[in-house]
Amino acid sequence: MTQATPLRLVVVDDHEMVVQGLKAMLAPFRGRVRVVGTAHDAVAAMDAVLSLAPDIVLCDVRMAGDSGLDLCRRLHERLPEQKVVLLSVYDDEQYLFQALRAGAAGYLLKRIGGEELVRQLELAASGVTVVDATMAGRAAASAARLERNEFWPGARLGLTHRESEVLALLVAGHSNRAIAAELVIGEETVKSHVRAVLRKLDVPDRTAAVAAALREGVFR
Repeated sequence: MTQATPLRLVVVDDHEMVVQGLKAMLAPFRGRVRVVGTAHDAVAAMDAVLSLAPDIVLCDVRMAGDSGLDLCRRLHERLPEQKVVLLSVYDDEQYLFQALRAGAAGYLLKRIGGEELVRQLELAASGVTVVDATMAGRAAASAARLERNEFWPGARLGLTHRESEVLALLVAGHSNRAIAAELVIGEETVKSHVRAVLRKLDVPDRTAAVAAALREGVFR
């Protein structure tokens, strides 16, 4: 796909090395994509988007403070036509589903090469929802299984069967020790599962995880 003028891009990541790396990766394609602004957090990103009106915002999913998902939701609410493509190291369908629910125009992995990134950005600018190819098939399979009700509670949020069991016990008010006794596993294993639940639900603590589970109707 050839653009008449280069796509105007704002890059958002809380690591300067990543921002500079993306700029260097895209530099050979300046005839197709031009980085017009950068930001290291959601507040600065919102200011940059409002002042620069880019064609696309390329944003990390996980950042200090508000996440890329939070930024995507706010931009979608304030500027419904603004296209946001999320870039992540997490090869996890849960983040993909959250990104699409937040209104993202795409979800790509940071292992992507420059030529392919430019191609995906051009597709996103044209209105195509772009998803990492290795994740797309798994996401489709997951959606089909959900449709057939083959999953356990919490599966649609990307939780494994064991993580769903742990979350159910969190909702019931159990401590780590009580969860370990109930599931006959070690407390360190419980802590590992709790960390995974918090990451997949994109919440900061156990209380927020319980609130998310109840809000999503996972456990009643």
